[in-house]
Amino acid sequence: MGRLESRNPATGELLGTVETIEPDDVAGVVAEIAEVQPFWAQLTLADRARYMKRTAAALVEQMDEVAELLTREQGKPITESYTMEVVPTIDLLNWCAEEGPRILRDEPIRFPQIYLKTKRSHFTYEPIGVVGVIAPWNYPWSIPFGEVAIALMAGNGVILKPASLTPLLGERIQRVFEAGGLPEGLVRTVHGGGVIGEAICEDPGVGKVFFTGSVEVGRRVGEVCARNLKGSVLELGGKDPQIVCADADIENAASGCVWGGFANAGQTCSGIERTYVVESVADEFLASVRRRTERLRVGDPMQWDTEIGPMVSAEQADLVTELVDDALARGAERLTGGPREVEGFSGRFIAPTVLAGVEDDMRIMREEIFGPVVPIIVVGSEEEALARANDSNFGLGASVWTKDRAKGERMARRIQSGMVWINDHSYSHGAAQCSWGGVKDSGLGRSHSKFGFYECTNIKLVSWEPGLTRNFWWQPYDRTLGDAVRATARLLYGRNGGRARALREGAGPLARLGARILRKGG
Repeated sequence: MGRLESRNPATGELLGTVETIEPDDVAGVVAEIAEVQPFWAQLTLADRARYMKRTAAALVEQMDEVAELLTREQGKPITESYTMEVVPTIDLLNWCAEEGPRILRDEPIRFPQIYLKTKRSHFTYEPIGVVGVIAPWNYPWSIPFGEVAIALMAGNGVILKPASLTPLLGERIQRVFEAGGLPEGLVRTVHGGGVIGEAICEDPGVGKVFFTGSVEVGRRVGEVCARNLKGSVLELGGKDPQIVCADADIENAASGCVWGGFANAGQTCSGIERTYVVESVADEFLASVRRRTERLRVGDPMQWDTEIGPMVSAEQADLVTELVDDALARGAERLTGGPREVEGFSGRFIAPTVLAGVEDDMRIMREEIFGPVVPIIVVGSEEEALARANDSNFGLGASVWTKDRAKGERMARRIQSGMVWINDHSYSHGAAQCSWGGVKDSGLGRSHSKFGFYECTNIKLVSWEPGLTRNFWWQPYDRTLGDAVRATARLLYGRNGGRARALREGAGPLARLGARILRKGG
């Protein structure tokens, strides 16, 4: 075993260390979870819901400690640690407890077909067993916590691999669930880099994997899971467009652009990374965005009034700077922002950056920025904005800003993405009843919502037949059966004029078949 260090991105301070494991150790951890999971799965949904409530209460008691750890380990401002991560997970636990039993209970199936009226069937949602969660560093609490909670409510055990930049938060997730009274060993946290994630995907004891991260790594995760005939839910980032229509509330749209583009220092998979504004309101919009951006405070993330903290790592800061420099070299204009030194801190800070004059073929418009940069493009029409918004390999989220709800919904239907927000952006990740996930290179599957529960279950059909009669389609096969089946199809589904004829011609075969069914004989 080795050790993995966790450091504060703002100061470089060593926060702690965790033990790493080797890939060969994963199977043993999964086997230990699998020993505990059946006990958990046999609990009623109401019992599991009570544990979710207890975990929520435990998290409320630890809320300040968790928020501080989030800010120290990941670098986001302390206010965002509460609003974007900790409080939403408290709400998610309560949602799991309140809605989980309804979503996961047996679901009766209606049989409108007259020849199936004796059948009684239902869907049952059974746990997969052990679910793997491979977490990102940008939202190292709320993303894995939600996936772990929903998997647990569905009756599974969980092996959690946190990002190597934020290992202490992964450890804390496990401890919070244990503080809620869940069986020890039902949630296990493991560390060790990408090879451990690959081992989780390969392990036959892991029935499904939730992964959040880059497209390149996500493809490998999906390939390994598919090769081993297991499912995966992949959230692989985005290049979210914002479309500002001519009839938008410009001040509201500008405020949304600033928050959507710069929250968490822009290190948000669903952050605004492309803004298309209609020409008639472009000057007003650009001026408002610039004014609001320049008011944002960059500095110590532990201060309540700080709005932009450090980049999570020097490597991430270098990538963002490289993309901006490439755009500037190719003719873009920086209206405000750029790298900034913060006195007393050794971390890498980038002041929120607004770019104008960008073109679609620039790297910054094709690649995920993952930093506090918003490129703004002036377009001639909303139709042009839609076309350019869809011209991307990504399709996570998008937003449309207009006072006309009907128009906004029409535009939303035409946008190729997993989520569209009208006059808002990205908020729904904090509302567990809303689905989360994308299309195209943004991934596969959904987390949160009822669909997130379905991802964590094996859906089984259970059917009961009292046996008072035999099925008419069983042997023996003969002309009577054929004539009766044809007559039945015409009676049930044919046009009105043909039904009377079908009844006349099919009465005899139907009567003989009915007698055969009641006798249960050949």
